[in-house]
Amino acid sequence: MAQRAVMIEKIRVEVVYAMPGEQAMVSISVDADAAAADALALSGFLERFADEALETKQIGVWGRPVTSAYHLKDGDRVEVYRRLQRDPREARRALAQSGLTMRDSQRSGSSS
Repeated sequence: MAQRAVMIEKIRVEVVYAMPGEQAMVSISVDADAAAADALALSGFLERFADEALETKQIGVWGRPVTSAYHLKDGDRVEVYRRLQRDPREARRALAQSGLTMRDSQRSGSSS
């Protein structure tokens, strides 16, 4: 009796993580029934950024927070979020008090 090869459908997704000095992005192929956590594990980022404890961070797809069980679709972009170093409203408030705007700050090359 001949056995039939079972083809598991694959989809392509991107996994991204950004730090102040480095941005990492990888495009991977996952099973069509993969969850966001599966893509993160297959990306290699958990090992590459072991000091960052990525498995404990909030994740999202295309800018929208999702759970690790979120069912991925072809072309999804899984994003690993990190805490902001400074609240953007506070940064703007501090600049305004010093007479500057965000645009002025970016032109001068300073970062708050």
